[in-house]
Amino acid sequence: MSRLEIVLICVSFLSISVNIGLFVYLRASLSRLVSFSEEMEDLRDMTGAFSTHVSSVYGLEAFYGDETLESLMQHANSYKQQLDTFEYIYNLTSEEDKIDEPDTEEKTSEEDQE
Repeated sequence: MSRLEIVLICVSFLSISVNIGLFVYLRASLSRLVSFSEEMEDLRDMTGAFSTHVSSVYGLEAFYGDETLESLMQHANSYKQQLDTFEYIYNLTSEEDKIDEPDTEEKTSEEDQE
């Protein structure tokens, strides 16, 4: 074997090793990003439910006009609005859900026709 062949084999082996390492790292990073996206969406949904609940309690006659509940309601709404600024993160997983939904709607309409 010539010296050039040995150098080329070493460079090829190094290149393959780096590519495999980058693939493993990218896959792990994407997995964490998807998990984070799902958690952010859950947090947004929980905040929205909390905000709706506080608004409904505030609307009851016994609590209507209570300044503490009104301030809590405003705080929950502003917190939800702040979470909505991260929509690009939790839309990573919800776009996949939206792609799956039309298939189930089509199946449902086909079943209804039968």
